[in-house]
Amino acid sequence: MSIKGKAYIGGIYEHPARKITNMSLAQLHAECAKGALEDAGLTIHDVDGYYCSTDAPGSLGGINMIDYMGLTVKHSDSTNTGGSSYLYLVAHAAEAIAAGKCSVALITCAGFGRPGTIVRDLDTAIPDTPFEMPYGPVTVNLYALAAMRHMYEFGTTSEQLAWVKVAASHHAQHNPNAYLKKVVTVEDVVNSPLIADPLHRMDCCVVTDGGGAVIVVSPEIAKTLKRPAVKLIGAGESPKGQMGGKIDITYTGAVRSGPIAFAEAGVKPSDIKYASIYDSFTITVVMTLEDLGFCKKGEGGKFVMDGNLISGVGKLPFNTDGGGMCNNHPVNRGGITKIIEAVRQLRGEAHPLVQVKNCDIALAHGTGGSLSTRHGSATLIMERE
Repeated sequence: MSIKGKAYIGGIYEHPARKITNMSLAQLHAECAKGALEDAGLTIHDVDGYYCSTDAPGSLGGINMIDYMGLTVKHSDSTNTGGSSYLYLVAHAAEAIAAGKCSVALITCAGFGRPGTIVRDLDTAIPDTPFEMPYGPVTVNLYALAAMRHMYEFGTTSEQLAWVKVAASHHAQHNPNAYLKKVVTVEDVVNSPLIADPLHRMDCCVVTDGGGAVIVVSPEIAKTLKRPAVKLIGAGESPKGQMGGKIDITYTGAVRSGPIAFAEAGVKPSDIKYASIYDSFTITVVMTLEDLGFCKKGEGGKFVMDGNLISGVGKLPFNTDGGGMCNNHPVNRGGITKIIEAVRQLRGEAHPLVQVKNCDIALAHGTGGSLSTRHGSATLIMERE
């Protein structure tokens, strides 16, 4: 079943705060929901579908939030694929709407990412844990492994990776809510402290409190709204793991999720006017752009150089809110902000200095998990009507 033209994004909201100390997790989810509903011109009573991931509070997550917000729903989903969860959830909501299961789907993300050092428990029930734990895997060194291999295979350099951060910083300077607003240079990035060879501190995304929400609606509901219509025209999802030992960490699940989304949408990478690309680390962007077909495998480093990702300068404007590199990466999950900024661009509501001219087709992509072990990739393609 295709979702093309069968669901629309009717409302969006990104919480303006990046440091939050005065509210509960449930309250933060509810504030984001309220903001998206107000943006759409709908009320809590219009919602008949609710979607969240494991950032929702309690062991029952979504059910807890449905109860807390007083929702009456006919369909719900609490898929967890890390930071890409919200792109999965938008696609799942669109599928549910197309199947007649609901007509107004609310998707929320919220959490606190900054409370000092976070110890991530490794579940001993995961099959690969006994084999991986002796090598001390943590998030940054698992991405560093992918970066090092990409450099070895294709000659990618730290200076090329740095251009991802540079582009993000050029955009973030225009975002009053961005966590980091200072424009940086390639030299700034490569001279920042080395965290896990070859990744420097500025190759890493910010960690913030906050969240956001998205409203997905049926075509019939979309016609009644006063907001510009943003139509979902393609979606693809694909997990990638160790594949029984056939390990190749030079590519991501985007090699499958991208073609699925492009085929459903009936468009090509060259048709995309704006791209929201998950940017947990600079290497994530470089590999994703290759795998989505914006450039050939191994040429991502060259593709991002010389401002090619900067709006008004390069061929492919990306993450014009500053992205996870500079703006917002709430609760270590940046996927929902990728959707939100793509919708802003299609509506013509991005900051005037980064707004892409004649932006009629946009892509958002999420990568949740680790490039070097297992992750979930999700791609959305949207169109302005």
